[in-house]
Amino acid sequence: MLDKSVQNTINGFEGSIAGLPLSDVIQLKGHNRFTGAISVEFRKRKGMIFFRDGDIIHAEQDGASGEDALYEILRWPGGRFAIQPKVTTTVRSIQQCVSYLLIEAHRIMDEENAGMRPKVAADGGEHRKMSVIAERLLQIAGVEYAVLLKKDGTPVEDESADAKALAAKGCCLSGLGNRLGDIFGLGGVKSAAVYAKGEQQLLFDAKNHYISISVEQESSLTQVESDIRASFGSRK
Repeated sequence: MLDKSVQNTINGFEGSIAGLPLSDVIQLKGHNRFTGAISVEFRKRKGMIFFRDGDIIHAEQDGASGEDALYEILRWPGGRFAIQPKVTTTVRSIQQCVSYLLIEAHRIMDEENAGMRPKVAADGGEHRKMSVIAERLLQIAGVEYAVLLKKDGTPVEDESADAKALAAKGCCLSGLGNRLGDIFGLGGVKSAAVYAKGEQQLLFDAKNHYISISVEQESSLTQVESDIRASFGSRK
């Protein structure tokens, strides 16, 4: 149930949604560093998406919260939304950046429409087209998946849902690293390692590209990073 203080706030701009045009509003609010909420209604369902400085920090819908609630809202085929700039929350149930969340929502819906379930990236199943560097990385113990991406976040060669999601994470991580580099006068990010909520990720700068790497949860992030540097450092 939504809190009454949320339900009774003054409505701002209202608009209709069909399919996923709500995603365009979410992207715009991210670019504008919006703080507030978007309330969404579809038939008898109600949901809320909360922003802080352009980041989605929380979502709730019929007792669900976090990413699950956000993806459920984005699945709705229609409804009404309202911008609520005065509605905020102290709860943080979502850590991922906006671009990753929207790509993941599209991936989930594509798989549902196709009657598919997500495939484990390194399950030894169907071969996927990918960059040579990503194929080399998959041979290193502990590497779950890897993608070469352009500076704008576009995956190179690999068009799979896994690649798009991992590229979006890499783009978010590079953006954060570059902002911190600007603040401390350290320049652009050259490499980064992240462990959060059971996910491990590595990012490397590669001239005009980045390499985004998902590391298996049970593997040592430090050891995998060391193995990658040793493998690629040994070749010209």
